[in-house]
Amino acid sequence: MSQSDHSRPRRRRGLRTAAGLCVLLALAGYLVVRFQSMGGGGAPHCTAADSAGDGSPGGSRRSYDMTPEQAANAATIAAVGVAKGLPDRAVTIALATAMQESALRNLDHGDRDSLGLFQQRPSQGWGTPEQIRDPVYSAGIFYDRLVKVKGYSRLPLTEAAQKVQLSGYPQAYAKHEPDAAVLTAAFAGAGELTCGGPAPAAPGDPQRVRGELERIFGKSGLHAFPKDQAAAAAGGAPAAAEAEVALAEKPDGGELAARGSRAIAGWAVANAPSLGIARVSYADRRWVAGEKKGRWQPAGGDAKGGADARGAQRGQVRIFLKG
Repeated sequence: MSQSDHSRPRRRRGLRTAAGLCVLLALAGYLVVRFQSMGGGGAPHCTAADSAGDGSPGGSRRSYDMTPEQAANAATIAAVGVAKGLPDRAVTIALATAMQESALRNLDHGDRDSLGLFQQRPSQGWGTPEQIRDPVYSAGIFYDRLVKVKGYSRLPLTEAAQKVQLSGYPQAYAKHEPDAAVLTAAFAGAGELTCGGPAPAAPGDPQRVRGELERIFGKSGLHAFPKDQAAAAAGGAPAAAEAEVALAEKPDGGELAARGSRAIAGWAVANAPSLGIARVSYADRRWVAGEKKGRWQPAGGDAKGGADARGAQRGQVRIFLKG
């Protein structure tokens, strides 16, 4: 046997090894790009925390993890309570109730004819099935009945919730109170919501976003939409890389308006996947879909050292949608 005959198997093994390495490198490259495109956080997910920050070890920061669907529903429940001018206690009671009844999912089924986030029953006067499956409506009617409970804010949470729900398991609400308090702080207080995942692939609809915000906050009278955005949201402006919906606190809004702005910013982040929201600017911070693992970042500036063209002014929330 010649020397060349001995070398052929080695060359074939070397080619197979090289091909295998190329496949592994290509797979690794794909995973890196995929990881970065999803904000460095894998599958879409949201985390509510009761204080802003990075959650460094040794701190007392509490958090609660959710799917985007759960976060969007929690954000709506909180936003409706804030828009009605209700205290944090009311928001916490509502969130704990929905956590027990549906795990913050808008269910199309339940015990007997129960439906939706709060498992409300059409046969018991809560509304039509279509109304109950509308998170804004279902949260609103829950709050309307809660405020009729005398001294509800001073009652144990499970007792206040039970007076509204008339549940067969009245003690079940209590276990959700700590997590519901975290959610309340994230959407209406000093906490924050982070949502990681990919940037939106489909364009957002500014008219739909504006319509939802008007449904929730329109009656509060604490925020105004800039007039030039009414035409843009209705399709009166040319297409752009990003469309914008902005709200500004009215001058006499005070802390109620500021609390509303926090709820609006959290609502926009939580609903980003379903509404095509690409970025949110509020106060001196910004949130960008698909970046920084979904964390809020300082507003920063432009390449020339100027102000961020998409930053928010004091008392303003700016929501940018994929164009």
